Amino acid sequence: MRFLQRFGPGLAISAAAIALSTPGPAIADEATNGKDATYYISLGDSLTTGYQPDVDKDTDLAYTDQLYAQLKQRTPGLKHIRLGCTAETTESLIKGGKCDYPNAKSQLDAALQALAQHRGKVAYVTLSVGANDILLNCVGPAGTLDGACLNSRSQTMAKNLAQIAGTLRKAGTKNTQFVGSTYYNPFLSTWLLGASGQQAAKESAPLVEATNTGITQVYKSTGFKVADVAGAFSSDDFTTQVNMPGAGEVPANVAKICQLTWACTKKDPHPNADGHKLIAGAFAAQLADNDVPGASPSPTPTPDDSATPEPGTSTGSDTGANQPTTNGDLAETGASSSTPVLAGAGLAVVAAGSAAVYFARRRRTTNES
Repeated sequence: MRFLQRFGPGLAISAAAIALSTPGPAIADEATNGKDATYYISLGDSLTTGYQPDVDKDTDLAYTDQLYAQLKQRTPGLKHIRLGCTAETTESLIKGGKCDYPNAKSQLDAALQALAQHRGKVAYVTLSVGANDILLNCVGPAGTLDGACLNSRSQTMAKNLAQIAGTLRKAGTKNTQFVGSTYYNPFLSTWLLGASGQQAAKESAPLVEATNTGITQVYKSTGFKVADVAGAFSSDDFTTQVNMPGAGEVPANVAKICQLTWACTKKDPHPNADGHKLIAGAFAAQLADNDVPGASPSPTPTPDDSATPEPGTSTGSDTGANQPTTNGDLAETGASSSTPVLAGAGLAVVAAGSAAVYFARRRRTTNES
């Protein structure tokens, strides 16, 4: 599980914020058993596992958990099959190797088994994956991006993403709703570093936008709906000016990236509780309540204080890296071996001319001596 992330301002951040991850425990709600149960399956990397740098572990603040809490309000028998895994790429999600899933070779295989086991009863499937495809390969030590590598990796990522989404969609039924996401731009935080950082922030925007356009096309071509996370974060709004304490007037997109992620405080691009709440809302906006097994008529869920935790708090048990719990008797996640986990904790930003280099310190699994 060797996982090293570097971010550069030239990076087409296909999923910059979601790439930094720790192993995501698979969690199932135990409240309801029997034939009336319905299911929500979440797949992806650290965005789905709720990694928080202030506690340096995965938590149940993840957008997947917040979305589940909202969906369960109208579907009381809903259970969450939480399959997110640390450092997952589109390739490893297909082939495996990052996390262990009992009786399944990969996260995709585990999801397909769940869809088959609960056929006709899976109401929702959400997916967030793709960042590590680029971050692990195309960013140099100085934070520069290899354009040829990016082009090649982006094509491979799109091909894999199409395979993942298409396979999942085919395994579902007409009543299963599938949603994937675009990504917000954490490089906007470099705006606070001065003139060079502001240039870096501006240069990152069209690259992120182009990547999100490609991802959107892949999802729509496979029958997925698309959660507009980039839009929710106002990622392209450099025009509207907002007064931010300690920084003065900044563009709205910069203010939001500071408000909704750890990028401006701990130099870590993971979303905080408020960020996850907004992401959950972007997914919820795509989930209509018609034709959902077991659902009662109600408006499409939106973020609200009763359904989501307060920022910086947990709704239950936080789960540290490599401490898996069972997931509906289907899968379990954790380190694939005793090899190091390099996670998104302790990220630092270094101003290097017009570049901002993000690098991760090593986190080791509990099994490593």
